Amino acid sequence: MVEIVPSILSADFARLADEMARVERGGARILHLDVMDGHFVTNITIGPPVVESIRKATKAHLDVHLMIENPERYVTDFVHAGANSVSVHWEACRHLDGTLEMIRSAKAMAGVVLNPATPVEVLEDVLHVADYVLLMSVNPGFGGQKLIPYVLEKVRKLAEMRRVKRLALPIEIDGGVHPENLAEVVRAGCDWIVTGSAIFHSPEPEATVRRMREIAAQATAVRV
Repeated sequence: MVEIVPSILSADFARLADEMARVERGGARILHLDVMDGHFVTNITIGPPVVESIRKATKAHLDVHLMIENPERYVTDFVHAGANSVSVHWEACRHLDGTLEMIRSAKAMAGVVLNPATPVEVLEDVLHVADYVLLMSVNPGFGGQKLIPYVLEKVRKLAEMRRVKRLALPIEIDGGVHPENLAEVVRAGCDWIVTGSAIFHSPEPEATVRRMREIAAQATAVRV
């Protein structure tokens, strides 16, 4: 089943609990939390204390995306704060397999993230260690960007690698997804669709989640 995953980076943080409740009423079961350190990307966002507070306000699956340097120093802190899944960038990890194992040992799902220009072939020997893969469809750091078209071909390549290796890991995408291009994204092979401004900047976030879930369900039957 395709999941629509609202990214709270685009939410109103002064009303965050209400914002999360609205998208959950629309059917969202996973919430995406972007963590940026001002080094790996130029923006700065949240840390473990904020994740811990969010955990108290929702029962949804918390999907934490670490856009930080030296993520191995912090992965267990985010799991202990309440993250259900933690993803780290291939570009930021010196010992990727070890970092993924740290996340798994802390009892969370371990994900690998690739920037748009990083080819999926770099994951050939590590896919069996990961629980999911996140493909960035914008250059990370800020919300509201347009989806980079060639990333959908990367999705198709990764979906074929997954099929050949007989793996069940979800393919996640993040960046520039909205109702108008959602069907194409799903047909390419994505399972978790992260979207922020398309939901939280819409007049009715709850209704937008419902609409996107319907679009995804229709597109799932005709994946190519």
